[in-house]
Amino acid sequence: MTDLNNNSLVEIVNLIKSKKISSLEVTNHFIKNIKKGNKLNSFISTNFEECIKNAKKFDDKKNYNGLLSGIPLAVKDLFCTKDVRTTAGSKILENFIPTYESSVTKNLWNEGAFLLGKLNCDEFAMGSSNETSFFGKVINPVGNNLVPGGSSGGSASALAANFTPATIGTDTGGSIRQPASFTGTVGLKPTYGLCSRWGIVAFASSLDQAGPMTKNVEDCALILEAIAGYDEKDSTSINKKKENYLKNLNENIKGLKIGVPKEYRVENMPSEIDKLWKSGIDILKKSGAEVVDISLPHTKYALPTYYIVAPAEASSNLARYDGIKYGYRSKKGQNLIEMYENTRAEGFGDEVKRRILIGTYVLSSGYYDAYYLKAQKVRKLIKNDFDKCFQTVDAIITPSTPSSAFKVGEKSNDPISMYLNDIFTVPANLAGIPAISIPAGFDKQGYPLGLQIITNALEEQKILNIALSMQKKINFKQSIKRWWE
Repeated sequence: MTDLNNNSLVEIVNLIKSKKISSLEVTNHFIKNIKKGNKLNSFISTNFEECIKNAKKFDDKKNYNGLLSGIPLAVKDLFCTKDVRTTAGSKILENFIPTYESSVTKNLWNEGAFLLGKLNCDEFAMGSSNETSFFGKVINPVGNNLVPGGSSGGSASALAANFTPATIGTDTGGSIRQPASFTGTVGLKPTYGLCSRWGIVAFASSLDQAGPMTKNVEDCALILEAIAGYDEKDSTSINKKKENYLKNLNENIKGLKIGVPKEYRVENMPSEIDKLWKSGIDILKKSGAEVVDISLPHTKYALPTYYIVAPAEASSNLARYDGIKYGYRSKKGQNLIEMYENTRAEGFGDEVKRRILIGTYVLSSGYYDAYYLKAQKVRKLIKNDFDKCFQTVDAIITPSTPSSAFKVGEKSNDPISMYLNDIFTVPANLAGIPAISIPAGFDKQGYPLGLQIITNALEEQKILNIALSMQKKINFKQSIKRWWE
């Protein structure tokens, strides 16, 4: 039998379609891997029995032309899945079973994939290390004491450990790209509105976006093609023609102009990150691209802007969890108000409570103008910076993260230090533009490091082409020992 651990998603799809391997064999392979991987804690719920049934049904078909024919996929536990528990990593939704399917996961199933299980994540996607989940911290396969990044840490961990051939996450301030960088995988945050938000448990509605997490750029193009598309149920969905991202991949980037923003050379940035950045720039030059210095002057305000806007929206979105209609309900309290208070106090974790408090504060009377309104004005300035730059350059290259994966517990008592992990990723979310992280090398400890490519809105094909060109030149080789088995 083919060693599926060494096969990409595109290769597995082709093997199934050519009947060189059955969907059931593929499914059993990944289930076997998952059962050996409890130490990583990357899954909250599994769907093995149903998945095997679906694989058998698929194999009984004569042929199938879907993009993801016969592929078992695990997804972040932020996507509502009909009749399958969806928790958002929180106690307050510990036993919530949706009666509907998110649009993005429905698109996956329509293309011939089926659900393998639900992946662990920071509670309500609030975190940069996957240590805030009610269901316990997730471990990075790269090392048994390392975080996988967050909030899509379970997705990144499961992907890197070969528990799923690909997956999807959500990215509000870097929650796809940072875990991808920490685990040596590929993560793309698409243009805001390219993928439907309907059926995704909301964190910050103007920032949240679903996107692919894969082993390589080709797989990323395939998953994006499957999940992107207009959805009338999402008022922010972009009505545009579907694109064949995989078919249209082209590694020829000769003549493209790539910008290097001076503001991303942050204080105390490790020399390894700077060296990686320079090597990425050299690769682009050797590929025939023109590299120029650019300025994004309002970048320094991106992180404080994000940590006003995102908590404000979270405060509003999480008001719905009151213990009445669904979710956890406290048994304490003499009246309705006390029940509300106790439910939220017991149901939410510390990080979620922290962000609700911040959000409620910046939206409160007397502070709305001073904080939230100003943050929205600065957000516009940040977007204007990008708009101006994209008049002269095709794309921007930066590091994905200011460091490699850090140790479990290293930053958990220092929220500011934790938030600084998002310093390179947040601006793209505020501007609503696509950004991808690709594995580009290792630090001196042997931990993966990523480079980020940013393009203008709806230029996913361009971003994938540049990423593919760099991937071919970098030739990143992941070497993870299966220490958890």
